[in-house]
Amino acid sequence: MPLDDAVQQVLPSVRADLERLVRIPSVSADPAAAPHLRDSAALVAALLEAAGLPEVDVLAVPGGQPAVLARRPAPPGAPTVLLYAHHDVQPAGDRAGWDTDPFQPTETGGRLFGRGAADDKAGIAVHLAALRAHGTALPVGVTVLVEGEEEIGSPTLLPFLDTFTDQLAADAVVFADAVNWTADVASLTTSLRGGATITVELRTLDHAVHSGLFGGPVPDALTSLCRLLATLHDERGDVAVAGLHRGAADPVDLTEAQLRADAGVLDGVRLIGTGSLTDRLWAAPSITVIALDAPSLANASNTLQPVARAMVSLRVAPGDDADRACEAVKAHLRAHAPWGAHVTATSGGTAAPFTVQTGGRAYQAAHQALAQAWGRPALDIGVGGSIPFVTAYAERFPAAEILITGVEDPDARAHGANESLHLQTFHRACLAEALFLDSLTPS
Repeated sequence: MPLDDAVQQVLPSVRADLERLVRIPSVSADPAAAPHLRDSAALVAALLEAAGLPEVDVLAVPGGQPAVLARRPAPPGAPTVLLYAHHDVQPAGDRAGWDTDPFQPTETGGRLFGRGAADDKAGIAVHLAALRAHGTALPVGVTVLVEGEEEIGSPTLLPFLDTFTDQLAADAVVFADAVNWTADVASLTTSLRGGATITVELRTLDHAVHSGLFGGPVPDALTSLCRLLATLHDERGDVAVAGLHRGAADPVDLTEAQLRADAGVLDGVRLIGTGSLTDRLWAAPSITVIALDAPSLANASNTLQPVARAMVSLRVAPGDDADRACEAVKAHLRAHAPWGAHVTATSGGTAAPFTVQTGGRAYQAAHQALAQAWGRPALDIGVGGSIPFVTAYAERFPAAEILITGVEDPDARAHGANESLHLQTFHRACLAEALFLDSLTPS
């Protein structure tokens, strides 16, 4: 049977299994969801075993979430390909922002809605489709790793790699966890920004006081924190932290109209920063305030708050050192404390930026497979996000070719309300991966 017919034949079962996965609220950030993480890992393991991989294990290192590692050894003379995805998901957030139940997959307008439908349970489903299409005639060795803590920064990644190094060696790696240029134009991601999350706490008082009695000369913590956070950007919207690296990116053909539409920017709201749009998205640092600890409107009172906290997300440009960049941001926050406020800044782990070495056999084969599946050439693009596993794996296996592919499209809304998977893009991604594995058959 031709491979494209084989992929078409397995798509209904793959779609059904993707929906089974989406129904499991495997939120790695929520300690109470630990049973769901175990259920999700168990289902992934069962699916990979049913797909014909003879070695399947659910593994974890101390303190880590369960990952699934499955293998089929390579035929004589054939390469081994590692297929990566993750089964953990972001929290659903405010359910009021969703048009459907986030953990009840729902198809509307050619898209499958649900938390994880795109990021990254669709990546698992793409791997399943490629495996099922080949059946017992896999032309290459395959190792599948489905991580369980990517959405919290892979905190036990390094000990996991150290513990299972022998099982993870491969000639090429497919990370199915990025985005395509559009729903109709495939892409390979050739650069990733690094990342870090920083928590800043600001104190001005040892207790809350009446705003009428003390407001004026006495600074409150929340107003002070707002002024501090404002120093992170200049008047043009560029990051104002000294010492952060900034590079340049291929402008491709991204227009402001396309970016505004993809991001849902409201009419009249101006874009921030300077340089080309792709420079700002892929090759420059960015800082975003992603959370505040402060009284809610419902619980507000007329008091000067003694303490306020914020969490900021730092994206680090390719070519920069993530640890050094994180320290620079923390130093900036401490140095710019307004009115003598007491400021502490703390961070967890960092994710290093990464630039893919292009031009190898697997890279060329991936481009050919994507072009065949989509009916047009694929683009090489940068992505502003981070995948901690990519850099960590590349450091341990420098000879392996790294391929970062996408199941998402710009309207997938990963991490946000109404996350969804464009089903036609998904179908093409399944075919492309099956074709890619076939193209690596030894001549």
